[in-house]
Amino acid sequence: MEEKGSDNILYVQTFGEFSVTWNGKRIAGRNGAGETQFVSLLQLLLHDQGRGIDRNLLEEVLFAGRDLQDRGHAMRSILYNARKKLRKACLPDLEYISQKSGVYYWTDEMQVEEDAARMDRLYQQVGTEEDPERLLELCLSVCYCYTGEFLGTQAKALWAEKEAGRYREQFCYCMEQAVELLRERKDYTRMEALGLHGARVHPLADWETVTMEALAASGKAQEARKFYDDTVSYYFQEQGMHPSGRLTELLHSLGGQMEHTYATFDEIQDLLSEDGEKTAGGYVCNWPVFEGIYQMLVRMLERSGQSVYLMLCTLVDGKGNPVEDNSVLEQLTERLCESICCSVRRSDVVNRYGKGQYLVLLFNTTRESCRILQKRINTQFRSRRQRMGIRYHVKSVICTQEMEQKIMNWK
Repeated sequence: MEEKGSDNILYVQTFGEFSVTWNGKRIAGRNGAGETQFVSLLQLLLHDQGRGIDRNLLEEVLFAGRDLQDRGHAMRSILYNARKKLRKACLPDLEYISQKSGVYYWTDEMQVEEDAARMDRLYQQVGTEEDPERLLELCLSVCYCYTGEFLGTQAKALWAEKEAGRYREQFCYCMEQAVELLRERKDYTRMEALGLHGARVHPLADWETVTMEALAASGKAQEARKFYDDTVSYYFQEQGMHPSGRLTELLHSLGGQMEHTYATFDEIQDLLSEDGEKTAGGYVCNWPVFEGIYQMLVRMLERSGQSVYLMLCTLVDGKGNPVEDNSVLEQLTERLCESICCSVRRSDVVNRYGKGQYLVLLFNTTRESCRILQKRINTQFRSRRQRMGIRYHVKSVICTQEMEQKIMNWK
């Protein structure tokens, strides 16, 4: 939620990051170090304004299982300090928090606008709207109102976890409805933007396929290809994981549906060529490309008899165990990539399989040449952390009985 102006409205953001803003000044959240109880109090009261918060729930959240001899005194102290902070923030001099029959309420004398409450109002209209055009606009409004998980950056109490799940379900439902309606209208521009929004605010939920579908349907082949590569790289490099099977399958399927505009043979060949000048080292590619190359090779090698090896390079510690995910692992992984690329040939194919692991396809080589290559990589790597090293696994892509016997003889 963007910062608001001087309009005497208390703005409350709960999606993504929690913040409370009055007349353009943030009075709670984001930079609220040391304000845990104050922030928790505001989160409950402002989210449930009008309905009130039962004293038992409030104490459970504020004291989080702490054994206090006098909870009543502790509660009065928290409320006193909260009122003091609110007045110091130049809010109107009101009775901000009241209590009646064991239920605490936020004052109704101040106008409050909360993003979650707005999303609830919009979602209620979605359930009763029959006009397709109006339904689309309502669904889009719900989707763009959701800017991240409810109280997502904080450790959440049980009540907040339940609310987070509820809003997530509302968002996903409206995303699916909006995508279907946009698809029917062939409104691929808004569909593309909606997919990007979904992937940003609800990551790892495969919303990237929406954008990919829109790009493919719009004939934006180059943009679709780049988005495909960027998505796969994001999952590997930023998340340290493979895209889900569903996402990979859908991206492959959508990629197959892409059609280019008319072009001459020379123009097509230019598109297929690598950009820039020739560079030394192997061909570095993402997992789907590597997987495709590997599967193509298997088909070719069934008859050609060429020798191709698959090598897995894994960073290990002094005990031979894979290096744990820590602050230096990413740096070491990048150094491993550089060491591999400096050591292999241009015809070899390199893929970052995950943090601390690389795969290499080695063409027209022997197992002895693989050993020599491993020494070159080790020389290039030479980690200053002496306990770090590289473990190798090597296997022929097509391993016939005759080839297996040769391997046994080499051993």
